[in-house]
Amino acid sequence: MATLILNASEILTMAGPDGPRAGADKGTLGVLRDGAVLIDKGVIVAAGPKPVVLTNPLAKGAKILSAEGRVLMPGFVDAHTHPVFSAPRLEDFEARIAGKGYAEIAQRGGGIQSTVNGVRGSKEADLAAGLRMRALDFIAAGTTTIEAKSGYGLDLDNELKQLRVMRTVSARGPLEIVATFLGAHAVPPEFKGRKDEFVERICETMIPRVGEEKLATFVDLFCEKGWFDLGDLARISAAGAKAGLKLKVHSEQLSRMGSLKAAVDLGAVTADHLDCVEEGDLPALANGKTVACLVPGSNYFLGKPYPPARRLLDSGAAVALATDFNPGTCPCFDMRMIVSIACTQMKMSPAEALVSATINGAHAAGLGMTHGSLEAGKAADIACFDAEDHRELAYWFGAPKTRWVMKKGEVVFKA
Repeated sequence: MATLILNASEILTMAGPDGPRAGADKGTLGVLRDGAVLIDKGVIVAAGPKPVVLTNPLAKGAKILSAEGRVLMPGFVDAHTHPVFSAPRLEDFEARIAGKGYAEIAQRGGGIQSTVNGVRGSKEADLAAGLRMRALDFIAAGTTTIEAKSGYGLDLDNELKQLRVMRTVSARGPLEIVATFLGAHAVPPEFKGRKDEFVERICETMIPRVGEEKLATFVDLFCEKGWFDLGDLARISAAGAKAGLKLKVHSEQLSRMGSLKAAVDLGAVTADHLDCVEEGDLPALANGKTVACLVPGSNYFLGKPYPPARRLLDSGAAVALATDFNPGTCPCFDMRMIVSIACTQMKMSPAEALVSATINGAHAAGLGMTHGSLEAGKAADIACFDAEDHRELAYWFGAPKTRWVMKKGEVVFKA
């Protein structure tokens, strides 16, 4: 039976051109104030003015779902997360408060390596149980799809273990997970001082295996001074392309090393973080197809300056927002909090932030043609929030205020 959603104060359709929204479209919400959404078999059949949608033959006899005067919009698409881990990094949290830096914490055995130790010591079933619990947290906050990275195994078996966990949990639902292989997240202790050998292992052994088992859509690396350089980026990109993996890049986060331009030149789907981009970097990004995926929750948690979202948007770049959910630098799964931070700290408008968190997030996850907007033919992934005006979604922060969430046409969460 078809489902007909009525009585929303606003329906944010995000309808627009096929590609990521930028320039004049960067804040286009496609607001309907007397609208309706018709759904059948998990797919949107029609979304538009109520009188028009009601003429569709499927509307007659459809099950009615009332939004009860609330805001209706696409489910958030969180295009940058690291959700497979065994425990939070509470020691790192305290050390950072005491003034210790990223590199110093890592040198003391904290940081990524402490999470790697936890993942290596965990059974696949236990990691899957943890991810299932976190998946429900994402859903309850209005997120229906995430991109999820490995990178806490740093050897073949444990990287594959993380990716298999993602596949298992995604298949079970309700949260949809797009997997990214991030083997080049850090150099593990067994390769200390032999980074080039580790990159060779990634390119010659890990990436081909990930491709053979079809465990990921993307390949990524932490391109940063002291971690992986532009030469590594080129090698990993080439190996990923050979294995059928599209490219993402952790870029210009702690320092500027030219990875943004390299990422654009290599056709990366996204360049993520971008805290240290410079004015000269912006034309290449604006003229290319790479989406700038900003993760201001990590800047908030680390007490660091924010990426220049306003300059990126005004230059014509396509911007996505994501949580960077992870146990060390951003334990936040709530995209509404990220939207609020984007508005108050990076001076994005509420409309720009919501576009960046939905349709542009979908493009950043490689799903822009099927997710991220309420348009005919797209997945019926919809969130209803306790708000009458879309600006409230950024204004009221600290609690999701989610009324209900639909995934593929089925209500999977209700407050």
